[in-house]
Amino acid sequence: MPSQKYETGMRRRRQILGDAYVDAALKASTDLTAPFQELVAEYVWGTIWSREGLDERTRNLINVALMVAMNRPHELQLYIKARHQTGAKLEEISETILQTAVYCGVPAALEAFKEFNAVVESEKAS
Repeated sequence: MPSQKYETGMRRRRQILGDAYVDAALKASTDLTAPFQELVAEYVWGTIWSREGLDERTRNLINVALMVAMNRPHELQLYIKARHQTGAKLEEISETILQTAVYCGVPAALEAFKEFNAVVESEKAS
């Protein structure tokens, strides 16, 4: 029986990332990786993203900066796209990436802007 945190987390995860992304992640899980999906739902989305201390826009912008810092382009694209649900603006994401150039290095920001442009161009083409 899923916990309340799991249920809350899955609702929040679907709200921010979209059903297609969450369904694909769940479908790709195995008996061995399913516990990780449960952990993500409960703790990332059911605990942290469900706290009242920061709004979703701020959390989204923090995650953009963190994905740049950790060189996680796939997750960076995910959080650039999540702006549609969190209220973060393209200009704010661009400024966040620019800020990372000073603290994470120009090469990290350069790669992040490539991902940023790829998402924006892909959305224009859709």
